[in-house]
Amino acid sequence: MSKEQAKSRDERFGEPSEQWKEYQGSPTGTDLTECQSWRQEAAFRMLNNNLDPEVAERPEDLVVYGGTGRAARSWDAYDAILDELRNLDDDETLLVQSGKPVGKFPTHERAPRVLIANSNLVGHWDDWEHFHELEAEGKIMYGQMTAGSWAYIGTQGIIQGTYETLAELARQHYDSDLAGKLVVTGGLGGMSGAQPLAVTMNHGVCIAAEVQPDRIERRVETDYLMDSVDSLDEALANAKEAIEAGEPYSVGVEMNIADMLEELLERGEIPDIVTDQTSAHDELEGYYPSGYTAAEADELREEDPETYVEESLDTMERHVQAILDLQDEGAIAFEYGNNIRGQVKNHRGMDNAFDFPGFVPAYIRPMFCRGRGPFRWAALSGDPEDIYRTDEAIRELFPENESLMRWIDLAQEQVSFQGLPSRVCWLGYETDDEGITERARFALKINELVASGEVSAPVVVTRDHLDAGSVASPNRETEAMRDGTDAVADWPILNALVNTAAGADIVSVHDGGGVGIGNSLHSNNHVVLDGSDLAAKKARAVFTTDPGMGVIRHADAGYEDALDEATQSNVHIPMRDDE
Repeated sequence: MSKEQAKSRDERFGEPSEQWKEYQGSPTGTDLTECQSWRQEAAFRMLNNNLDPEVAERPEDLVVYGGTGRAARSWDAYDAILDELRNLDDDETLLVQSGKPVGKFPTHERAPRVLIANSNLVGHWDDWEHFHELEAEGKIMYGQMTAGSWAYIGTQGIIQGTYETLAELARQHYDSDLAGKLVVTGGLGGMSGAQPLAVTMNHGVCIAAEVQPDRIERRVETDYLMDSVDSLDEALANAKEAIEAGEPYSVGVEMNIADMLEELLERGEIPDIVTDQTSAHDELEGYYPSGYTAAEADELREEDPETYVEESLDTMERHVQAILDLQDEGAIAFEYGNNIRGQVKNHRGMDNAFDFPGFVPAYIRPMFCRGRGPFRWAALSGDPEDIYRTDEAIRELFPENESLMRWIDLAQEQVSFQGLPSRVCWLGYETDDEGITERARFALKINELVASGEVSAPVVVTRDHLDAGSVASPNRETEAMRDGTDAVADWPILNALVNTAAGADIVSVHDGGGVGIGNSLHSNNHVVLDGSDLAAKKARAVFTTDPGMGVIRHADAGYEDALDEATQSNVHIPMRDDE
């Protein structure tokens, strides 16, 4: 990207909206405040929740997370979206193209109220260079995923996925517990900030490198990180003390993760586990090169973006090499979905970059095969008691699921709410005697609680794009598929189409996600549980189709777990069922 393009992008946002300054987060309460009905009001509140200063990384720039993931293309577009939602009827659908409202059409009551497409480019032109050209002209926006689909709920949204990944690692390598084990990682931003808490929830010890001191402070303040120190020496001393005592502990250190890993190698201090979740998908705005403070790097990005990019990629190469070297010394290594391996392979010719695995094929895919993934919900009332009541509903519905029961206990004790009170649980497809899936059973229960008044206002159910059947991402969710279909993008498109047909209230399709333009296609959805019969019908349908896509996608690829789930839960697989 040229200096002129970088400046024109920054100048395009200007002064934040007066409306945003007034809201500073989502409206709350049990009554409609802005829109004609709850489905529109839910979209209104979730968009503003994305831009709550407690939730977003840089809300004054419309950046929600990941360095570049925005909720709207510009402040003018943000204002226009709010105006359109206020005036949207119950039988109309708003169209949003890369963060800008572009149309509204009469549809029908069960149709989505909002359809969103972010960052999508035709294959031949689907790269960062063309994207940045269009972005500089104000014609496109990087929506990341939950940023541009108005589904981000802060670090509380990713925490269980991180917890589940580390729990599975512990099951495979350490008899189901990380007690006495040291995890070294990088990044404490909106997504990566969940890492230290997920480690301590699994009883381990974590040292996290982060170049931005305010992020370290924020994670300490919100209880995602236990401690911060000024040097690696102090971090190692504290970590060793905790390991000897068998106690969970996490500490943040202000330094570049590449520098930290190289220093550990030089000292012969080999952690048990090494990973990282820095924003390596974007070498300009997400990743920080070595040799600079965060402020110095920000200045370099503004003044000389081409040099910034080259130095970022140089640091990534060192970063990946250090992970490979630590793996050779006995550390368990995995990439945590930021495409750093792809970056150095593509830009630095590092052919062995993929000699350590991604977290999905290593730890998560068996859950995807059964339609399991991050089912999350937000209380539009703003009242934490509504979430605590839904926690009890989880206990009532799934008492035999010991892992889920433990997660609810841990979440209540250790996960701080950010913005609208929210929760996430990994639920799947498995059907009961009436043929209702896990996700649908829980959604229907929430809808009943809203109808009865036990939950004081409607609840929005959505998810992350790290889900069973909603993404094609060859360097992340669909890495190393058994049948070689890593890059087949029909599946997320079908996911969006079938969830639209099933009646989701917001449906979105995105390019890029956490791995960058041209590297993934993914979809998302929202369902508003307002206590109505219509909401119940839509919930039962969407929470069958959505996890069901995970089952059929992995069954088609030949995974036995998926084929078994299809048989047990009566999922029709045409060409297999007809054999």
